[in-house]
Amino acid sequence: QVQLVESGGGLVQTGGSLRLACAASGLTFSNYAMGWFRQAPGKEREFVATVTWSGATPGYADSVKGRFTISRDNALNTVFLQMNSLKPEDTAVYYCAARRAYSYTYNYTYVTEYGNWGQGTQVTVSS
Repeated sequence: QVQLVESGGGLVQTGGSLRLACAASGLTFSNYAMGWFRQAPGKEREFVATVTWSGATPGYADSVKGRFTISRDNALNTVFLQMNSLKPEDTAVYYCAARRAYSYTYNYTYVTEYGNWGQGTQVTVSS
């Protein structure tokens, strides 16, 4: 059974940084593409970032490009999201997601493409 556990959320001021981590178990991590999504109150869950099995071709939402960096450590079965220059509009619950990868380069960016989800971690950016 795949289990994803996020950590690293919290309260930060505008312009600050946070680093989220997602520890995965119950899967062969290197065979999975990993993604980060977020959901603000009253809004739909949206794509933030994704990384292929090798970590070589990350993809980002336009709203976070240049500020967020996704990375993975296959030896630790963990994916990270480094968030810099945070803005109040980044406030949301952040979810880690995993799916079996069938491409070395394709970036999975849709909620419906992922079948495994973590419980989420709250990120709050104060103005």
